[in-house]
Amino acid sequence: MREVDVMGVRVEMPSNQPIVLLREVSGERYLPIWIGAVEATAIAFAQQGVVPPRPLTHDLMKDILDATGSPLDQVRITDVRDGVFFATLVFASGVEVSARPSDSIALALRTGTTIYCAEEVLDEAGLAVPAEQEDEVEKFREFLDHVSPEDFEATE
Repeated sequence: MREVDVMGVRVEMPSNQPIVLLREVSGERYLPIWIGAVEATAIAFAQQGVVPPRPLTHDLMKDILDATGSPLDQVRITDVRDGVFFATLVFASGVEVSARPSDSIALALRTGTTIYCAEEVLDEAGLAVPAEQEDEVEKFREFLDHVSPEDFEATE
């Protein structure tokens, strides 16, 4: 397992599909995961420190964990099959619960929990970004600094 950081969320064009971008802490690979608009908003809210007037689902999950004394120990992105990613929530008690990576990431950001990714997942779906392409990554970071959660709301 390799530790990863959440770089942020963005909308992939022209499909208008949100993605969350993870980066391995001690390496040069990035892992894009396509996610839903609701989860993109939840991740963006957590990264920007936005506190909604009423708790969103991930805020509620955090409150439940706090109230029951069941700390989340780590999040693991464990597998990718046919383009579908899988994750596991690992609690301090040793209990493990299968979850979607997007929900797991949103919860990890709210609880300060470390996120890990299986080496096999990074090998299969990760993108190596050599140092000479870091300018593109910096442009993406600048984009993330200016995107708002409302950018992910569905329009009809």
